[in-house]
Amino acid sequence: MTTRCGFAALVGAPNAGKSTLINRLTGTKLSIVSPKAQTTRFRVIGVLMHDQSQVLLVDTPGIFKPRRKLDRAMVAAAWTGSQDADITLLLIDAKVGLRDEVRAVVEALAKQQRRVWLVLNKTDLVTPGQLLPLTQELSALVPVEHVFMLSARTGDGVEAMVQHLADAMPEGPFLYPEDDLTDLPDRLLAAELVREQIFMQTHEEIPYQATVETESFKEREDGSVRIEATIYVSRPGHKAILIGEKGQRIRSIGEKARHELVRLLERPCHLFINVKERAGWDEERARLRAIGLDDSV
Repeated sequence: MTTRCGFAALVGAPNAGKSTLINRLTGTKLSIVSPKAQTTRFRVIGVLMHDQSQVLLVDTPGIFKPRRKLDRAMVAAAWTGSQDADITLLLIDAKVGLRDEVRAVVEALAKQQRRVWLVLNKTDLVTPGQLLPLTQELSALVPVEHVFMLSARTGDGVEAMVQHLADAMPEGPFLYPEDDLTDLPDRLLAAELVREQIFMQTHEEIPYQATVETESFKEREDGSVRIEATIYVSRPGHKAILIGEKGQRIRSIGEKARHELVRLLERPCHLFINVKERAGWDEERARLRAIGLDDSV
């Protein structure tokens, strides 16, 4: 029987719902999700099996106007994900519509002359009458092959897009084992789950001024794994906030991240977290390489 395999990249402005959609499509948590924008920092590939097709879903960082070296590396990762894909899924927050940062993404995508499918997300938050004018406005800016209206949060409309994706993949052998879910290494997954809890448990600028690196990931004889992670922050005040009174916040971050690790890795995990101040980490090449970004931009 003929098999199909190809890449579909999710591209859009920050907080369009790309990570929520890729987690929905693969049926597990591959990308961290929070209500805050710019949560995803590097490309993550999720493996979607449907019929005899393997769809390799590329979750990319949201595209925005970069200021720091970290920002430039994130935006570069997003555009590289689109350029390498067979199909680009242009994900739009239907509730927000065609705001300036969305228009900038759409116009840049139009210049690349790629196969684009328009995906209007969060349709459960708008009235049906708002969708057609938005679709017409977007289609006037960039040629699209198909339009899908769905809710990544509820799953409404997702199955129809999955079938179209499976049918559209080029013929060829699978590139990943059928039971693989992602190309994300376990040690990078551990760092991302800790960073997710920083987003969920702290506020304002702290999540954007922190990064997490897995310093050690050791298999133990009893089948468990010992993980040592370091959170780097830019300012002394941020370190104090992350640790919390009598270490309460860092314990909470560690406990919830460990719980997710146990669920995803399906084995006992021992997680140890350290917090270090390192001003300017977001301009350091070594730090960008450690979190999976190209440090040459």
